[in-house]
Amino acid sequence: MKEPVVNDLINLFNRLFKDSLNTVLVKGDDEPIYLPADKENPHHRVIFAHGFYASALHEIAHWCVAGPERRELVDFGYWYKPDGRTAHEQAEFEKVEVRPQAFEWLMSQAAGHKFNFSADNLSSDIGASEDFQQNVLNTVHQLLDTGLPTRVELLVEALTAQNGRGPLSKTEFSR
Repeated sequence: MKEPVVNDLINLFNRLFKDSLNTVLVKGDDEPIYLPADKENPHHRVIFAHGFYASALHEIAHWCVAGPERRELVDFGYWYKPDGRTAHEQAEFEKVEVRPQAFEWLMSQAAGHKFNFSADNLSSDIGASEDFQQNVLNTVHQLLDTGLPTRVELLVEALTAQNGRGPLSKTEFSR
């Protein structure tokens, strides 16, 4: 299976959501960010880092978690604690990252792209904990059992179709 192309993902996302939710996926130069529409930009923008496919999926996953009110705020109104988190701060980070990383894993699998758990804490030796990884896996399995949220489902279906593969199954997901 060939590595997915980021421009294909951009085109797919924009086809699905530019008109329906006034949102586009944008290849950024530096740090990822979500920016709502403003006077200069008529569309909400999910901006991912350096053209990296994994960054695009990660930022899309956060967008899929955010409700309508949050999608009107820069970076969904969340404060971000950068690299160098303490163990306690990392544990708090992991609590809120389970759902977005489950969404990211589902989309990665649908796209044929390798998923990696992200502790997003490169300057410390604190990686993604075993509990975190298990919680993400459990959430993936639960979502496959109970059904995906609408935006995630649209993306997964479009990515599986684009990748020429069948639907996802729980047997594809393990640690």
